[in-house]
Amino acid sequence: MPQDVVPPDPAAVPRRLAGRVAVITGASRGIGLAVARRLVAEGARVAITARGADALEEAVAQLGGPEVAVGFAGKADDPEHQQATLRGVAAAFGPVDILINNAGINPAYGPLVDVPLAAARKIMEVNVIGTLAWVQAVCAAGMGERGGAIVNLASVAGVKPAPGIGFYGVSKAAVIHLTAGLAVELGPRIRVNAVAPAVVKTKFAEALYVGREAQVSSQYPLGRLGVPDDVAGAVSFLVSDDASWMTGQTIVLDGGVTLIGGVG
Repeated sequence: MPQDVVPPDPAAVPRRLAGRVAVITGASRGIGLAVARRLVAEGARVAITARGADALEEAVAQLGGPEVAVGFAGKADDPEHQQATLRGVAAAFGPVDILINNAGINPAYGPLVDVPLAAARKIMEVNVIGTLAWVQAVCAAGMGERGGAIVNLASVAGVKPAPGIGFYGVSKAAVIHLTAGLAVELGPRIRVNAVAPAVVKTKFAEALYVGREAQVSSQYPLGRLGVPDDVAGAVSFLVSDDASWMTGQTIVLDGGVTLIGGVG
């Protein structure tokens, strides 16, 4: 099976998100940028966030410029950045209908007993507390009254133990449980779901496959690693009306690897 996957033709993508406004965190590259590109193709206008202003500027240009995309630089777990982003997108495009919590970190590799506790705290702060903070912020900005859809980025490492990235997996297991809890509390106005990818070919995941991609992908029943557009398609479905009777769910996107005992 070929390793390269051709993304969907924008002309063939249904415009089921026309008129909607999305915030996507951690979206200057990789999965976040692919999600932004897909939502724009489906008619949404997007606000993307990341730490680097230059990378954001380039991403906005790739997405089609200020008519459809705006960027806000800052740390995902910074409350002032969150509020500035929501004020900025409201001024540019209007109220937020969609939130994609994609920002995440994993600065610690190795056995759980060796993980520096400072790193563990930072992982939880960004991956879990940051996710909750963004949800609280969009609800406070009016999504709770208007309604909307939220998708959180989890991981198969949060579904099954993943040696080497164990505490990252702990944080993503928390995201999965947080997703379910939010779905119960925020329904029926807001739907909250998650996606849990296995290894996706991004800079963030390079340590898991670079130099041994053929070996790693051979473990997958579908014969390849994921690409950002694989995740983007699932996210666009979850925020669309096609998923209007889905909430609290986590969709595993793994090329089948967890079916045979792997975690990517």
